[in-house]
Amino acid sequence: METSRRVFVGMSVAAAAMAGTASRAAAATDPMKAPFDKFWIAAYTPVDKAGNFDNGANDAMLAYWKSQGADGVLLLGTTGEAQSFSVAERKKVIEQAGRNKHGLDFIVGTGTANAPETIELSLHAADHGADSVLITPPFYDKNPKPEGVLAYFDKVFAQVKSPVRYYHIPRTTGVPIADTDTASFFAALGRHANLVGVKDSNGDAKEIEAISAALPNLNVVTGTDNLLDNVLAHNHGCILASGNIFTRWNAAIYAAHRSGGDVKPAFAAKAAAQKAFSDAAGPGARGEAANKYALALLIGAKDMYSRAPTVPLDEALKPKIAQAVSNLKSIG
Repeated sequence: METSRRVFVGMSVAAAAMAGTASRAAAATDPMKAPFDKFWIAAYTPVDKAGNFDNGANDAMLAYWKSQGADGVLLLGTTGEAQSFSVAERKKVIEQAGRNKHGLDFIVGTGTANAPETIELSLHAADHGADSVLITPPFYDKNPKPEGVLAYFDKVFAQVKSPVRYYHIPRTTGVPIADTDTASFFAALGRHANLVGVKDSNGDAKEIEAISAALPNLNVVTGTDNLLDNVLAHNHGCILASGNIFTRWNAAIYAAHRSGGDVKPAFAAKAAAQKAFSDAAGPGARGEAANKYALALLIGAKDMYSRAPTVPLDEALKPKIAQAVSNLKSIG
């Protein structure tokens, strides 16, 4: 399997060169050769008050996260409101962000409810600097049979030859994999040479261990904070929404792990930072709108907005969030 992965990467680079996109393809890395224990941020997608993608704010976010120790970002994931954007808009985000990756590893969410658009977006991402793509199973029909989901991915993999990660988030997609099917499903999915990993956002320890056992040579990362210990035990990574604001604390956990040191102090520091923030912000200052406002303050940008159905931030909460951000900045 390792040899076939090297072959597909070489072929994709050659094809990109012929298409005049060699510089972008060369910027991508082979996920199977890079360390598995990376910290990616499940990035917010900033939009202006009119609801249009704000590339200036996005670029500032990338630069900030890099300075705080992040290894990479997931663009256009669940946290990034991917399904609120059209295919054309998602292509624009990919193109603009890919022009300056700030040294970050780029995972791009390209999953849709249908195979043709998923393929279209995945090919586009590979041509514009994505190191890998993250694909959800088709999410309109709930609780489909595993063989139907595998057939969907057979169609995708027949055309997408760049590195792919499977996105397991059943509470959102309605595509669960029952305990009895976990091993066989992921083993079958793993027959595709360019599957490089899984993002598990279900937060179930037993399930992520079953996925890891079914794909022992791939990178099974967690999308939930509660399973950081589990993935670190396998020397694997994470893609966390908490990374948007608590970047350096998550980065410190992975830095301690990679150095072979004790990660407990880094975990405790993160918990303390999150408590300092939540105590100041209060119980009402939660969710995407509040977090985007806090992130804008952290990076010194103008307000960042979200699309419906996210409710705009209550103006009365802004002073409390500003104090919470001030608390974070004061922590050494």
